[in-house]
Amino acid sequence: MLLPSLTNFISALFSIFLPPDAHKYLVTRPYNTLDFRLRHFHAVTPSAHVYFADVPLHSSLRTHTQPLSIPISPVRTARPSSAAAFVEARTLSMRGQSASLDWKVDEISGPDVSKRETLLLLAKMTSNAYIEPNTDGWYNLTDEWDIHAPVGWEPDDDGLRGYVFATDDNSTVVLSIKGTSPRLVGGGPTADKDKLNDNLLFSCCCARINWSWTTVCDCYRSGWKCNQDCVEEALIEEGLFYPIGINLYNNITFMFPHANIWVIGHSLGGSLASLLGVTFGVPVVTFEPPGERMAAQRLHLPSPPSTHHITHVWHTADPIAMGTCNGVLSSCALGGYAMESRCHLGNIIEYDTVTNLSWTVDVRTHAIAQMVDKVLSQPWAAAEELGLEVPPLKRQDDCVDCFKWDFGNYTL
Repeated sequence: MLLPSLTNFISALFSIFLPPDAHKYLVTRPYNTLDFRLRHFHAVTPSAHVYFADVPLHSSLRTHTQPLSIPISPVRTARPSSAAAFVEARTLSMRGQSASLDWKVDEISGPDVSKRETLLLLAKMTSNAYIEPNTDGWYNLTDEWDIHAPVGWEPDDDGLRGYVFATDDNSTVVLSIKGTSPRLVGGGPTADKDKLNDNLLFSCCCARINWSWTTVCDCYRSGWKCNQDCVEEALIEEGLFYPIGINLYNNITFMFPHANIWVIGHSLGGSLASLLGVTFGVPVVTFEPPGERMAAQRLHLPSPPSTHHITHVWHTADPIAMGTCNGVLSSCALGGYAMESRCHLGNIIEYDTVTNLSWTVDVRTHAIAQMVDKVLSQPWAAAEELGLEVPPLKRQDDCVDCFKWDFGNYTL
């Protein structure tokens, strides 16, 4: 009887010194987590300059406020030995020369993608980048979310937008990136530039679907021929999202010089997150991204020894992530989007909503709210039958993009 008596005594002792509502903040966690708070909002000016706004401190940031707790696990990453070495290897590749690049393999704390809770929280963090605060569809994750004015929503804020989260000790930072905001469903100030980047990154040849399309670059030649050098050069213009993403990431490393950085995003934002993950060797979780492997090759990003630090999450009713939203009469083409890529880097968590939920393949299921509210918010029976919380990881190592096209140095 000694142990129960001792336990009761300790409980009574704690009740004297803790406030009456302390039980709300004493959470028992069966696994390791990191606690994050919203720190900054990021956006891009029309001149392609990244800017940040701080989250104002107020009473909701008291020490007893519940932070956003995300399950973690060890993640092996491969980072270039230096930024200069990475740039040199990429430059040589652009010139048609090969170059060896030394990679620093490391193990850091990353998001535990085997936990449904991890995917759900990261998806909500990603979703909020699309929505003005405290409007329909907004996920109120922590107290900090209630107190800010929108950043990146001015009429001329037409670039990347999202949030920066950090642990209290600045050891880990999460960077979220917004995806495409189609003009047909409201769009906002980024709609036109989102569409331009989609058609450059994910089309086979400058969004050349048929003779009636106005291409986004002058690389198409005739038939199924496309100038390879021209397509590659079209992706590296300073005002496009990949170069801006590099600048954004470098700004984050300047603000948090000793932090491990994770990058998350949805759709176009997810593909950009993956490209940054390959460039800098950081953990990435994306939701419903178009295939980004072709873009990585056209950008001449050196291939790390492993891309297991990149995880894509999607469901089978989404034709954009599945790479089937193409062709002249597809929903994407009818909206002016040439979404022709289908191959992804890294690991894939695929929810078979067509088989298990009887969903019909429909571009409207690409909205991240579908993933949050109808897929990740409840246990997935097919995974639980395997003793898992989420579907098992898979890869697309044998995938081929744009197999009908012939790419070469064709002249006009």
